[in-house]
Amino acid sequence: MSDGPAGGAAGGIRVMVVDDHPMWRDAVARDLTEAGHTVVATAADGDEAVRRAPAARPQVVVLDLQLPHRSGVEVTRALVEADPAVRVLVLSASGEQDDVLQAVKAGATGYLVKSASREELLDAVTRTAAGDAVFTPGLAGLVLGEYRRLAAEPAGAGPGVPDVPRLTDRETEVLRLVAKGLSYKQIAERLVLSHRTVQNHVQNTLNKLQLHNRVELVRYAIEQGLDDPG
Repeated sequence: MSDGPAGGAAGGIRVMVVDDHPMWRDAVARDLTEAGHTVVATAADGDEAVRRAPAARPQVVVLDLQLPHRSGVEVTRALVEADPAVRVLVLSASGEQDDVLQAVKAGATGYLVKSASREELLDAVTRTAAGDAVFTPGLAGLVLGEYRRLAAEPAGAGPGVPDVPRLTDRETEVLRLVAKGLSYKQIAERLVLSHRTVQNHVQNTLNKLQLHNRVELVRYAIEQGLDDPG
């Protein structure tokens, strides 16, 4: 574990690992360090995670759901409320629908089950840091389906909602593909843009809509019907 500098090796990501099983926690931390990332903190329970995160300033928190003192869902909600820029990647033994949806609704950016390979975990951390919503195969469709169900429910706001900031045609195009569940890399390939350009469009859209992360952005896009094939 390293509690040091403000960044890791070149291109490294600042990561915090939270798991109550020491061997698992240490193995994940070691894999991340060997891949060139900086493990800025580890924690063995929910209270410790919430207490240590502000000073550690992780970009990504790799988090188990079953934690002592405070659940992973509660920790996710607390971390995202304290710092909307932090990305939470759940790494859990459970692939149950309710666990996945609770984690995402609390603000988790991604969700992997612990049967994922080392390569899948490292790829997920990199993509999560870049703002992608990363899920174990099969779970992404579950989350999108829940968003569509929520979007179909009657809105609570009514006709007095303020005007939505105007997006450019390109921002709308990118947002439509985000709503369909495409990764930033896939969007870049589809629109013949660089990965960085896609990230910039998404960040601009987040700023205009006053949203905090991709999870909220997908929810908004689906509510606007941007995931429809037409």
